[in-house]
Amino acid sequence: MQETISVQDHGAVGDGRVLDTKAFQAAINAVGENGKVIVEPGQYLVGAIFLKSDMEFHLQEGAVLLGSKDIRDYPLIFSRVAGIEMDWPAAIVNVFDKENVRITGKGIIDGQGEYWWDKYWGTDGHGGLRKIYDSKNLRWVADYEIQRPRMILVFNSENVEIQDFTAKRSGFWTVQITYSNRIHIHDMVIKDNLGPSTDGIDIDSSRQVLIENCVVSCNDDDIVIKSGRDADGLRVNRICEDIEIRDCTILSGAGITLGSEVAGGIRNIRIHNISFQNTDCGFRIKSSRFRGGFIENIFVENLKMLNVQFPFSWLMDWFPEYNKMAILPEKLVQQDIPEYWKKIIKPVPIEKQGTHVKDICICNVVSAFEFNYDKSSRAFDIQGFADKPMQDILFENVKIQAGEFGNIIAVENFQLKNVVVSAKHCNQPENDIYDHR
Repeated sequence: MQETISVQDHGAVGDGRVLDTKAFQAAINAVGENGKVIVEPGQYLVGAIFLKSDMEFHLQEGAVLLGSKDIRDYPLIFSRVAGIEMDWPAAIVNVFDKENVRITGKGIIDGQGEYWWDKYWGTDGHGGLRKIYDSKNLRWVADYEIQRPRMILVFNSENVEIQDFTAKRSGFWTVQITYSNRIHIHDMVIKDNLGPSTDGIDIDSSRQVLIENCVVSCNDDDIVIKSGRDADGLRVNRICEDIEIRDCTILSGAGITLGSEVAGGIRNIRIHNISFQNTDCGFRIKSSRFRGGFIENIFVENLKMLNVQFPFSWLMDWFPEYNKMAILPEKLVQQDIPEYWKKIIKPVPIEKQGTHVKDICICNVVSAFEFNYDKSSRAFDIQGFADKPMQDILFENVKIQAGEFGNIIAVENFQLKNVVVSAKHCNQPENDIYDHR
C-alpha cells in the first residue's frame, strides 16, 4: 500500500499567513519510497520546496499554494535562466536531480505575481527596476538582475509527470523543464500570468517531452522550446529534441515558440491539433544574429487560429535591443561585473553566428477573424539571413485571413501548396517592432 503523509501532520497551518515551508519540507523528507504527500484544502504560504525521487506530491481540490513575496524564501540554486547557467532563486516547487516524481491534483499554485511584476516594471508598466536598467543601457541584463521566482523547476531529472492542477500569477516562468528526459505534462491550466516574462511552459535542452491537453494563457510565450543562449549555450551544447505538443488550447500570449535561446540546437519537434484563440502569435520562431545553433525537422499540423495577429512569425534577428549585450559603456567594462554578465557578453565566433533553420512542414491550418476583430495583423513574417537562409520550408493546405501579407525573406526552397491568403492592405510599419518589450 502506498504510504500517504499529510503536510498538516507535520505542522502546516494553511491559513495563508503563516509560512508553511518547513512543514511541507518535513512531510516530503519523511515520506517513504513511492509515497505520497497530500496537501489538503487550505491556503498555504510557502517559499521553495524540494521534492525527492520516487514520490507523488498531490494538491487536493481546494488546496492553494501561495508563493511567498519574500525573495529570501527562495534560496539561490544553480540552474539555467533564459539560456544562461547561473545561480538564481529556486522555484516554488523544485525537482532537482531526481527521478520518478509526480505532481498531481486539482489544486492551485498561485505565485502572487503582482508583487514581482510591480518590482520589475512598476504599477504602471513603465517604471520599476526595469526603468533604471533601461536608463543605463542595460536592457539586456534586466531579466537576469531583477530576480523573480519561477513556479515549477524540473532540472536534470527523469520520468517526471505534471498534471491536472491550475497554475496562476507566476512571478516569472511558470513551468521550466531543463536538462531532463521523459517528461509528461498534461491537463494543466495556466492562467492570469499578466506580468513580464511570464511564460507558460519552457522546455529547455531536454528530450522526450510530451505536452498535451493543457490550456495556457499568459503574457509571453505560452509553450516554448529552448536550448541555450549564445556562447554559454554553445559551451553547454545540449540539444532539445523529440518534443511533442498536442491537443492544447492557447489563449492570450505569444503562442507556441521555438527560441529565442537556440544555441544548443532544436530538432524533431511535432506540434499538432492546437487551438489558438485571441493569441498574439500562432507558431513562432525567434533567434538572434549572434546566437548560432540550429532548428530542424519540425512538423506542425492541424492548427485552428481565431483572432491571431501573427500566425507565423519567424524572425532570425528578433528584438535586437534585447540582444545587443556586447555594446557596453566603457566605464562599465572596466568595473568588476558579475560572472553571468561575462557569460552573456561573451561573443559567439563569427563562423558559428546565425541560426541554421531547415526542414519545416506546416500543413492543415486555418487562421480567421471574428467580424469585429480590429487589431493589425500579418499573415507571414518569415525573415532569415541572406548569408544563412532558411531551407526547405513547406506550407500545405493553409488558409489565412490577415490585414497584410507580410514578409518572406531569405528562404531557399520555400514551397506553397494550396495556400490561400486574404490581405486587406500593404505592410504596416508598426508590425515590424511587435514584441519589442
